[in-house]
Amino acid sequence: MTRFNRIRKYYSFFRFKKEFEEYSLKSAKSYELVLHWLHSKFNRNQFLLLSGILVGCTAGLAGVLLKSLVHYIHYIITDKVHFQTQVVFYLIFPFLGIVLTTLTVIWFFKGQSRKGIPAILHEIAQNSSKIPRVKMYSQIVQSAITVGLGGSAGLESPIAVTGAALGSNYAQTYQLDYKERTLLLAAGATAGIAAAFNAPIAGMMFAFEILLTGVVFTDFLPLIVAAVCGSLLSKAILQEEVLFHFESRSPFNYHNVPFYLALGILCGFYARYYVVISQKVEHFFKGLKWSAIQKAILGGAVVSLFCVAMPPLFGEGYTSVKSLASGHGETILQNSFFRYLPFESWMLVAFTGCVCLLKAFAASFTIQSGGNGGNFAPSLFAGGFLGFFFAVVCQQLGLDNIPVTNLVIVGMGGVMAGVMYAPLTAIFLIAESSSGYDLFIPLMIVATISYLMAKWFSPISPELQKLAKEGKVFTRAHDKNILLLLKMDDLIEKDFQHVSIDATLREVVELFKAGNKNIIAVNNKDNLFTGIIAMDDIRPVLFEPALYDTVTVPKLMQNPKVVVNLKDSINVVIKKFEEADVWNLPVVQDKKLVGFISKSSILNKYRALLQEYSEA
Repeated sequence: MTRFNRIRKYYSFFRFKKEFEEYSLKSAKSYELVLHWLHSKFNRNQFLLLSGILVGCTAGLAGVLLKSLVHYIHYIITDKVHFQTQVVFYLIFPFLGIVLTTLTVIWFFKGQSRKGIPAILHEIAQNSSKIPRVKMYSQIVQSAITVGLGGSAGLESPIAVTGAALGSNYAQTYQLDYKERTLLLAAGATAGIAAAFNAPIAGMMFAFEILLTGVVFTDFLPLIVAAVCGSLLSKAILQEEVLFHFESRSPFNYHNVPFYLALGILCGFYARYYVVISQKVEHFFKGLKWSAIQKAILGGAVVSLFCVAMPPLFGEGYTSVKSLASGHGETILQNSFFRYLPFESWMLVAFTGCVCLLKAFAASFTIQSGGNGGNFAPSLFAGGFLGFFFAVVCQQLGLDNIPVTNLVIVGMGGVMAGVMYAPLTAIFLIAESSSGYDLFIPLMIVATISYLMAKWFSPISPELQKLAKEGKVFTRAHDKNILLLLKMDDLIEKDFQHVSIDATLREVVELFKAGNKNIIAVNNKDNLFTGIIAMDDIRPVLFEPALYDTVTVPKLMQNPKVVVNLKDSINVVIKKFEEADVWNLPVVQDKKLVGFISKSSILNKYRALLQEYSEA
C-alpha cells in the first residue's frame, strides 16, 4: 500500500507538471514548478509557513550580501590606509557615491527614485501590496554605491525594501491574495532587518509597528520563521565586526534612573531636531529648479566636506559608536584633524557634540540629494553620540559613577524611538544587539519619553505625514484604512445611458423605457459632459404626450452640484457625497463622463472588505 501511495504521488506530480506546462501562460522554472505543485497540495497555513522560510532565507541573504559588501569597502578605506590618505578618500568618495547613485537611477532604473519605508507603506495601501520587481535588486545596488562610498546614511531601510519586494513578488508568482501578499511582504522586510542586526525580535517589532500599522493579522508564524532565517544567516555568515553588536556595559543600577530620565528628554528634543532638519533639507532640494545630477553634485560636495571635517560621519558610522561604547572615545579624535592638537577633555565634548548636530544634516543631504539610504543607522549613530556627549558633560560637571557605556547604548534606542516612531523596535533592537536584557528598564524609560515627546510634536511621523493626509498610507484608524482599499475602478458604474443636449423629451422617455437606470447623462455637441436628467426631473411632464416633441433636454436637465474626478481618492469622494447630499455622482476625466458612482456601491464594497478584513 505504501508503494502504491508513493507511485500515486509521483503520478500526481507529473500530471500537474503536464497540465501546468500545457495551460500556463508562461514557462516556469523548475523550482517554481515544484512550488506550484506544493501550493496545490498544501493547505493555506502549510504553504505560508514554507513561504516564510523561503522568503526569509532569500531576504536574509540579500541583507548579508549588502552588509558584507559595504563593510569590505569601509575596511579598505579606514583600516588599510593612513589618515592623510583617508582625508582624500573622505573628500572624493561620498561625492562619487551620491553622483553615481543618481546616474544609476537615471540610466538603469528609468528614474524610479522612490525609496525608503514610505514606499513600502504606499504599496501596501495603494497597490494591493504589489511591489515592482525592480525593487528586489535596485535598492541593494543603489545603497551599496551610496553608503559603500561613504554616504552618511543607513543600509537597513534599503534592506527592508528589498526584503519586502522579494516577499511581495513571491506572493504574486504563486497568485496569493492581498492578505498573504501583505504578510509575506512584511516577512521579507522582517528577515532583512533581522539579518542586518542579528535581532529577530526587533525585526518582528519593526513589521508590527511600522509596516503593518492599521493592518489586522493573526498569522504570525511566517514572520517568526522569516526572522529566524534572517538572523541565523547573519549569525553564520557575518563576522563579529560587521554586526551591530556591543558586549561591554555596566549592570543596571536604579540609582542612575535620574540620568536615564534626563537622557530620555534630551533624546526627545534631538529626535525632533533631526526630523525638522530632514524636512527642511527635503524642502530645500524640492524647491531647487535643478536637474537630478546637479542636486547630486551639490549634496555630494556638502557630505564630502562634512566627512573631511568630522570623519565619523563617513558611512554608517557604527565603528565609531562601538569605540564610544567600549570606553575608547579618544580614538575617534585620532582619526581627525584634532590629532594634531594636544588632547584636552573639552575637545572630546565639543567633537562629539558637533558630530551629533551635523549627523542630521549629513544624513539628510545624502538621502535627499539623490543617494539611497535610510534613517535607521543615522538615528542609532546620533543616539550613541548623544548618550556619550551627555555622559561626558556629566563627568565634567563633577558627577561620579556615570554609566558611560549604558548611556551610549540606551541613547541609541532613545533617538531611534523618536525618529522612527517605533519604541518597541528600538527597545528590542538595542537589547538584542547588546545582549543587554538587564537594560530593559532604562531602555523603556528613555525610548518611551523620546517617543511621547515626538508624538507631542507631531502625532504622525513627519516622514509619513503628507502621505497620511492624502490618504495614501494606512494609519491606526482602521475604518479609514478599509476605505483606502476601495478602488475607484471597482466602484464606477460604466454602463450608463446618455443623450445629446439637442434631444427632446420623447427621446429621453424612450431611453428610460429601454434602460434600468434612473439617471441619464447629457453630452454637448463636442461629446463633453454637460449635466444629468433624473427620473424625478421628468415626472411632472411624463404623462403629457403633447409636450414630448416640444420640451427639449436643456429644460429638463440639471447641472450636478458636485463632480468626481477619476483621480480623486475615496475619502475625497465621500466628502463630496456629504457636500452634495445626493445618492449618485458623475465621474469625469478631461470633461468627459466616465460613469457614475453611488453610495450603494461604496457601502456594499466597504461591507465586503470589512468582513474579509475582520476574518484576517
